Amino acid sequence: MAKIKHNNFLDTVNDVFTDAIDEGVLHLYADGESFSGRTIGVNGKNLFHFGTTGYLGLEQDPRLKAAAISAIERFGTQFPLSKSYISNPLYRELEEKVTQMYNNPVVITKNSTLGHLGVIPSAVKDQDAIILDHQVHWSVQSAAKMLKTRSVPVDMVRHNDLNMLEDKIKSLSGTRKRIWYMADGIYSMFGDYAPIKDLKALSEKYPQLYLYFDDVHGMSWIGKNGTGYVMSEINELSENMLLFGTLSKTFGASGSVLVCSNKKLYREIKTFGGPLTFSAQLEPASVAAATASAKIHLTPEIYTLQNDLKERTQYFNKLLRETDLPLIDKNDSPVFFIGTGMPNTGYNFVNRLMKDGFYVNLGLFPAVPVKNTGVRITISRHNQYEEIKALVDAMVYHLPKAIEETNTSLNRVYQAFKLETKQKTALDSNNDLTIQLVDSISKIDKNIWNTLVGTCGVQDWDGLKFLEETFSNNKLEENNWKFWYVIINDNKNVPVLASFLCACLWKEDMLASVSASKTIEDERKTDPYYMTSKVLSLGCLFTEGDHLYINTKHALKQEALNLFLHSTEKLEVESNSKMIVLRDFDGNEDLHTYFQGRGFIRLQMPDACQIQLHPEESIEQYINNLSARNKRHFRNDILKHESELDVAIVQKLNGSQIKQAQNLYNNVRENNLGLNTFKYPAKLFENMSHHPNWEFIIINTLENNDRMIGIMFCYKNNNLTYVPSLIGLDYDYIKNHQTYRQLLYQTIKRAIQLNLRHIDLGLTASFEKRKLGANINEKFAYIQTSDNYGLELLGLLEG
Repeated sequence: MAKIKHNNFLDTVNDVFTDAIDEGVLHLYADGESFSGRTIGVNGKNLFHFGTTGYLGLEQDPRLKAAAISAIERFGTQFPLSKSYISNPLYRELEEKVTQMYNNPVVITKNSTLGHLGVIPSAVKDQDAIILDHQVHWSVQSAAKMLKTRSVPVDMVRHNDLNMLEDKIKSLSGTRKRIWYMADGIYSMFGDYAPIKDLKALSEKYPQLYLYFDDVHGMSWIGKNGTGYVMSEINELSENMLLFGTLSKTFGASGSVLVCSNKKLYREIKTFGGPLTFSAQLEPASVAAATASAKIHLTPEIYTLQNDLKERTQYFNKLLRETDLPLIDKNDSPVFFIGTGMPNTGYNFVNRLMKDGFYVNLGLFPAVPVKNTGVRITISRHNQYEEIKALVDAMVYHLPKAIEETNTSLNRVYQAFKLETKQKTALDSNNDLTIQLVDSISKIDKNIWNTLVGTCGVQDWDGLKFLEETFSNNKLEENNWKFWYVIINDNKNVPVLASFLCACLWKEDMLASVSASKTIEDERKTDPYYMTSKVLSLGCLFTEGDHLYINTKHALKQEALNLFLHSTEKLEVESNSKMIVLRDFDGNEDLHTYFQGRGFIRLQMPDACQIQLHPEESIEQYINNLSARNKRHFRNDILKHESELDVAIVQKLNGSQIKQAQNLYNNVRENNLGLNTFKYPAKLFENMSHHPNWEFIIINTLENNDRMIGIMFCYKNNNLTYVPSLIGLDYDYIKNHQTYRQLLYQTIKRAIQLNLRHIDLGLTASFEKRKLGANINEKFAYIQTSDNYGLELLGLLEG
């Protein structure tokens, strides 16, 4: 029935990246006629370079440069033939040297992204399954998703969660031949490790488990012959493992390498691997430079280089331990992440460091949750000790200033990353503002509330009192909601901001695609709370409309918003919520910039539908104002059927009607997974029937006026707005009797009869509502979470 407009993940990423570009921290161009690795030119300034992935500095090694130059002079800038036919003469030596490094057969690929696209569809058979670590590199996830077209199950576990992984292995072991777990060796944002030894032990316990590692960030700076972090942990590659390393980044050249000890699997991949077959081969200069690097890796010199880098990373770690800087993961890799929490704090911090002479990378969504933005710092052999010390001093100086200028606190940064705070900071306050924060609408003045927030939906004072009583003391967790009400006044007691929040259990796929929800609902047959989370939301699941009142002309509106968001953060912790959702906003660009800079991502909601009514207008006059096309629709699809139905306006339902109404509503809920919510308790329908603000538009058959085939549950807000909040339908009658369209029409007819001014027709089904004169408005939600797992799993299910 309802057509749901679903979110485009790329739109969200584009929003975040556009902000970062506008702030001057992304899509930059390096300046200068040369590059040494120690410094980098940005916007006319020479900055000390702490953003490289060339940790050993081999890209500047004279031997690699000389080899590349010689190859170009001898073979040209490229060798324009498919490698499936014939390889550049330099390839043979490269393959021999890299094979010697790993002591296993290898396949050289153009880059790791094309490598994954070639290897994963070849290695994973139709009888297999894939489980992804939710932080595994995008290129691995993208390649794995392709196999869904072959009906290969692709699932995901939380980062490094071996208990969750083992549960999924058990669930798949009876139906799948091989179960592939895909992870990074070193994760590129925080520099943390995969638990390689534990994963190997798990694969020995479950022989069906095959391990696929992307270790491009662990390459060269660790391991025998610089073969990387994974090899340093296991020493020998077993036949149930595939390993990707890189010939770029720390290796200093270009390309990627797959290592495979399973001879049969190796032949299959090398013989035909999609992009491995059809993509252009590496340029002669890249092959020659990689060969020169491989020769270094096969000599004791590699350990000298590794130790040199290790001493620098240890020095950096030592300096960080002496500070309060929020280092997110303590490890020995050359990758470090200093948390800033909110994106705008990160923008400010990065720009401050660049002005002070240091180039660092900003880690932002989707690589990390928006709320977990931070500065990614890499240490290389190019970095001198005095520069490392200067960087730490600069961060100690600039981070507090960036935090202050973006209205946050170090304590809140620690809280965002779930770190133990090193210091206690005062809560946000403003001497010009006072905040009233209470847990019941009964503690709020009724007239003030109805003037500020209670102008639409079921969110006037009486409606919220009804919801408090209905969603409390119920048997099921999902039907017990906690409410808070906020009013922020200036020192003259003039309201600047008002809203209410609700904490309750949500289905994480509430706004996901129908296909994703169907998959998740199958899991919920055995685990009812699978992919559900406690959410703190603006408004509640039962209300729609403008939940946030802001006095836009008030000089302190920005300060009031800051105070309000700080209050939501405290309530998030207090309620043990995993996510904050601010909902039902239009396309206000000022608010969009504000929320996004404070750690929220914008997702598009279903459109909202509203009707404005004119005083003393009759239903005939209303219909006559529709377009000619819509009037034809009304005559043919609605008016024609009205005489076939028994339509009644009922103020109170009897026991039989309550039961029928609940069943009809559940029909709609179960048939509308595009807006996937929990079932409401029977108490809701009973309370509606006894509340003076609720009434019911009921459609019965003429043959049996006790047989309810449609019902609209309508709320009268302040005698101004009519709110058809829920609908119930018997789907056996919906097509022949047009009961859904009939209920929409009867709702308009009733609102006009009551001489009301507005109808809040709610979300979804905008096409049908537009035909009856509704105004359609885009609506957005802003989501803040410190864990991307749910969003990424939904993306996997929808992809």
